[in-house]
Amino acid sequence: MSTRLAALVAVVVLVLPGCSSTDDEHPAGHEATDTTGAGATEPSADESTDSAHDDHGSAEPAAEVPLRKGERRETLAMPAAYTPSAPYGTGTDDYRCFLLDPGLERDTWLTGTTVQPGNPEVVHHVILFQVPAEQVAAAEEKDAQEDGEGWTCFGGTGLDAFQQVDDAAWIGAWAPGGEESVRKPGYGVKLARGSRIVMQVHYNLLAGTQPDTSAAQLRLAPGDRDLEELHTMLLPAPVELPCRAAYDDGPLCDRDAAMMDVMQRFGAEGSRTANVLYLLCGGEPDPGQVQSCTRTVHEPMTIHASGGHMHLLGREISVVTNPGTDRAETVLDIPVWDFDDQGARDIEPVSLQPGDTVEVTCKHVQWLRDELPSFEGQPDRYVVWGEGTTDEMCLGMLQVSKP
Repeated sequence: MSTRLAALVAVVVLVLPGCSSTDDEHPAGHEATDTTGAGATEPSADESTDSAHDDHGSAEPAAEVPLRKGERRETLAMPAAYTPSAPYGTGTDDYRCFLLDPGLERDTWLTGTTVQPGNPEVVHHVILFQVPAEQVAAAEEKDAQEDGEGWTCFGGTGLDAFQQVDDAAWIGAWAPGGEESVRKPGYGVKLARGSRIVMQVHYNLLAGTQPDTSAAQLRLAPGDRDLEELHTMLLPAPVELPCRAAYDDGPLCDRDAAMMDVMQRFGAEGSRTANVLYLLCGGEPDPGQVQSCTRTVHEPMTIHASGGHMHLLGREISVVTNPGTDRAETVLDIPVWDFDDQGARDIEPVSLQPGDTVEVTCKHVQWLRDELPSFEGQPDRYVVWGEGTTDEMCLGMLQVSKP
């Protein structure tokens, strides 16, 4: 694997690594039980926002899928309430990481995840990461360094300098509209003995700063089961959305000014992605509504599910394997993005070999600012990759198995 692919992306945040299953392996009568533990394009007549997304509203708990034979649920709640705030004194977003202990005395299969938002008004999204046993001490130290529950963690958990995008530590995620994420029969994510869970919560301060006590719920199966292991491959792409022509004299319509603003709100850790992505994707910043990133596969894998993540200015997202060839296959196609419907999608398995390529493409539009209450009073700005609710991302996810 090249150094460029092995060392990259300091950051990416959000996708839904998990797929919902409604197959017949949900035995009747087996009840779920808890164990506490540069475009100025305006919309045309057919581009209504009605089917795109309303402004981000309250987060509701994900609906549960009945347990399958031998599975159990483990609920891991924050030990105490946390009151979100802008950690750098400005901005409308707080990313906070909470260290949770599932008490794993032996290797265990994770077969599904869900999130129970304690304060649905302020919880924007949640990502779950596995912390291997050898990193637990570092995580405990990081937790102890800050007052209150958890620690600030824009761009990831802060335990690694870079996220491994080819095989991410993500084990689950949740966003508004997400149901319980359940792996299909015969597949799971291996949780090693002694490992912990980091629950990263993105708080949207536009909705207030009320206290929150959220919980993660894990669907677990015995580690001696003969399951095939699943991995998460992240597909980030740049965002380089310029201001509309009528507003391009605004103070944040210059890319450098916009980058400085992102750094002031999210610090160095949470602001570097916009530039680091060009190490992963190649090229250099090129303003426009549509941005892509093509990656080369370096080992055999089979894709079982796909998902995507953008914010409120997102319009379209797709993921295509081997684009531009007679072997091209579309594994994700969302022609009208809906922020409140971000569930991962099962697909017919697609096998890839070393040398094959995968491309994620996103379209963002500035005219949605005129439609959504979150942007009220905010002028156009040059939009780059940023962690905030009113910033943007372009992120695809593949859930894959590897022989």
